[in-house]
Parts: sequence; C-alpha cells; structure tokens
Amino acid sequence: MLLKPEAPGPSRPGATVSHSDAALRELARRADDRERLVGLVAAPLAALVAMMVVAALAAGDPPARLRDGGLDRLHVSLSLYYGLEAVLFLLSLAVLLAAMWRKRTGMAVAMALYGLALFNLGYWGFAVPYVFAGSWLLVRSYRYQRELRARTGP
Repeated sequence: MLLKPEAPGPSRPGATVSHSDAALRELARRADDRERLVGLVAAPLAALVAMMVVAALAAGDPPARLRDGGLDRLHVSLSLYYGLEAVLFLLSLAVLLAAMWRKRTGMAVAMALYGLALFNLGYWGFAVPYVFAGSWLLVRSYRYQRELRARTGP
C-alpha cells in the first residue's frame, strides 16, 4: 500500500512515445527545440570561454629569453595562441550555425571537439560540459536513427 502503481500511458517519465514514420524521420533528421536551445546558449558561452582561456594562456606565458640571455624552452609564440583562439571561435561558430539550422549531429561533433580542445589545454571545468552536451546530442541522434532504421528497414 505504500507504493503506488505506475500510471499507464506515455505520460510517465522515461516512457517512449510512438511516432509515425514521417514524424520519426523528421525527429531523426532535425534537432528539437531543447537541443537547439542548448546549442544557442552554448555557442556564445564557447566564444567567451575561448577569449578567457587564450587570455589566461597568453598572460601566463614566460618571456622568450631567460635572465642569462638564453632561450626559454617554455615560451610559446603569441601567434600560436591567436591561432588557437581562431580555431575555438570557428568551433563555437559551427555550434551556433548548426543550432540555427537544427543540425543535431553537426552541433554534437562541434561541441565535442570544442570540449576536447579545452580538455587538452587543461581547462577541465570548461571542457566537461561541452563534452557531455556533445555526447548527449550524439546519443540522441543515434537512438532516433536506430529507431527509424528498426521501423523502416535499412
């Protein structure tokens, strides 16, 4: 008597909703509103994070010459940081464009690559949400494709 039985029907959380073939094909092809919102919010944040990361890397870069006049092996050219910033901006732009065009897989790949780039730089706090969001989008895309393939055939 302490536990209530589950409510029948697709209204309970985690229940699958049966879609028609055309609706399932559209779901598999395009991102829904929640996925699009994730991309539209994540893209400007990605550009802001890119600026902060590159500024922190450039500020922490040691000088090119040591006190004794020798070359410092830890010094990195500023042009490399600017190239990195351009790549991170392009990935954030790819996330934004994929979200605007509702392309789930492109958005997922761009978010995952952005997260992996930050992860390799050592900024795990910024990287983990992008890797998780990209993974979430890839899993959703895979599930819709699998359901569509099971229903309509290869």
